[in-house]
Amino acid sequence: MKYLPKAKFTPNLVAVPDVAEAVKGATCLVMCLPHQFLGSVIKQIKPVVSPKAKAISLIKGMDFDANGAVLISDIIRKDLGVDVSVLMGANVANEVGADEFCEATIGYKTAANGLVFQQLFDCPTFKLNTIADPYGVELCGALKNIVAIGAGFVDGLGYGTNTKAAIIRIGMMEMVKFCKKYFTGISDQTFFESCGVADLITTCFGGRNRKCAEAFVKTGKPFDVIEKELLNGQKLQGTLTAHEVHTILVKTNAVKDFPFFTTVYKISFEGASPDAIVKTIT
Repeated sequence: MKYLPKAKFTPNLVAVPDVAEAVKGATCLVMCLPHQFLGSVIKQIKPVVSPKAKAISLIKGMDFDANGAVLISDIIRKDLGVDVSVLMGANVANEVGADEFCEATIGYKTAANGLVFQQLFDCPTFKLNTIADPYGVELCGALKNIVAIGAGFVDGLGYGTNTKAAIIRIGMMEMVKFCKKYFTGISDQTFFESCGVADLITTCFGGRNRKCAEAFVKTGKPFDVIEKELLNGQKLQGTLTAHEVHTILVKTNAVKDFPFFTTVYKISFEGASPDAIVKTIT
């Protein structure tokens, strides 16, 4: 593997380079790719997806249309005509690849399908909890990357743990506020699952978004250059999600209601000073 060369797969895993061929006859679809490539993949597999299939999305990010925020799971659900659960959690890839203990959360609309995916993924080093809140689980997975960008700015500026803890708390509050403003049925419990506070903490102390945001401050290079230099072909999701969220806030006249998200966007895309992360949100 390119990104996790030391990870080992079980012998029953078969690699199929043709994605349409891979999904023929499949009853469980696991969607895991940068969300900007989702549309092209859906076009390839839509003609062959079984109507009996169920899907689970590990994709972090969101889209938007004239009506506001659109979740990735809804795009899959609408375009493929299948039920979609969501899996998110405190799962830094290299640690999962090393088979270190971790946990994750499955959000489901159909309980029976959530249970199937829990049984499919659960093992001694990867424990799964389920909750009837797919939107909340998915939103946590997307929005925490914006907070991680802010945490990376703090690290790049050389501030300590007090400041970073404050940034994480403020970011978490805006995550909750955004979820409840734009979506109904969000459970408070979701924010205390692995997909919520645990994933937020992990991402703000490790992961590519924090790492690249720190480099952004220290080097002065733009994010597209840093992505190419540090990620070896992987994609940076936090800045993309910050841009998407800002578009939604502008469309709904809610920019002033989300000073943290807005500040991350302005530092990332409009040339605002990185120290605005502490000067403009308090």
